[in-house]
Amino acid sequence: MKILFTGGGTGGHFYPIIAVTEAIEDLVRAQKLIDPELYYAAPSPYDSEMLRAHNITFVHINAGKLRRYFSLLNVFDFIKTGWGIIRSLFTIFFIYPDVVFSKGGYASFPTLLAARLFDIPVIIHESDAVPGKVNVWAAKFAKKIAVSYPEAAAFFPKEKVAYTGNPMRKSSRLPEKEGALEFLKLQPAVPVLLVLGGSQGAVALNEAILSSLPQLVASYQVIHQTGSANITDVEGRARLILEGSAHTDRYKPFAYLNDLALRMSAGITSLVISRAGSTIFEIATWGVPSIIIPLPGAAEDHQTKNAFSYARAGACVVVEQNNLTETVLLSEIGRILGDTELTEKMSKAAKTFSRIDAAELIASALLSVGLSHES
Repeated sequence: MKILFTGGGTGGHFYPIIAVTEAIEDLVRAQKLIDPELYYAAPSPYDSEMLRAHNITFVHINAGKLRRYFSLLNVFDFIKTGWGIIRSLFTIFFIYPDVVFSKGGYASFPTLLAARLFDIPVIIHESDAVPGKVNVWAAKFAKKIAVSYPEAAAFFPKEKVAYTGNPMRKSSRLPEKEGALEFLKLQPAVPVLLVLGGSQGAVALNEAILSSLPQLVASYQVIHQTGSANITDVEGRARLILEGSAHTDRYKPFAYLNDLALRMSAGITSLVISRAGSTIFEIATWGVPSIIIPLPGAAEDHQTKNAFSYARAGACVVVEQNNLTETVLLSEIGRILGDTELTEKMSKAAKTFSRIDAAELIASALLSVGLSHES
């Protein structure tokens, strides 16, 4: 059996695919099946080491980005997508997978089109509360559709859709408390704030944290993922801001938190401050209260809709970016952490919102559809 994965070139698309791969590996062992051949089609491998670790063959497929505003880049990307479609037709023909799993995004379009033309079964997953254009199109011929947010189900054919939640890698589901304080060089009795701006960081979040830093470190310890492009600037400014402070060592900036550092941060954090991408599902799995600051202007305004869907579950507070001031941020942090009943309620709501079996549900569907097509 051959399974082909595809999706946009971001961690929000890539890591759920890895989570599904982990679940496939477990099911194959449990059911004593022959190991399937796994492929990942995209413009770039995103994380080559992760692909190698799971014996996934990378297949390069060009794809252009469609912008909703006038740009000469649209012309070049149209040509790039056209070449990607031609290349994907040849690639898919020679691989001829038994099932294609797509996370959506512009990068998945050439592969999905080829799968449709060759009548290969397709299963799609939508990460956001409002689906992207490629997934809405692919839903017309997909065998099954999985969604992360219950609101997204309304955009798809009722008989095909299932609310599964977002696939999570095993490592991200397991916060690690043992040894975390020593590893991160933190004090045991001071509450911890974890700031996550996504793998690329978030300038607006960085600015809000820096402007509030003297007040924050007076009461809390701050683990701050700044993004690789921002770390030098943030570290330099933080040194100046905290010059003379008695609590300089309470601020811990990181360009990027690897799996171990993130698990340990999750194990000891009191509150998470984050964007509203796929990180929401990690936070929910950890069962930690959060302040969610959606990225304005994201495609389909999906981050705002994601954030308010999570807020309706009672697991977070949403602060829109245009309201993100030093006063508002400090006030919301103090309000949440100063109310034990509220933090417990938010933690419980977060755990209820998380669906830790999402990867297993999707993996099972892929194996079922793939085996049927293979026979």
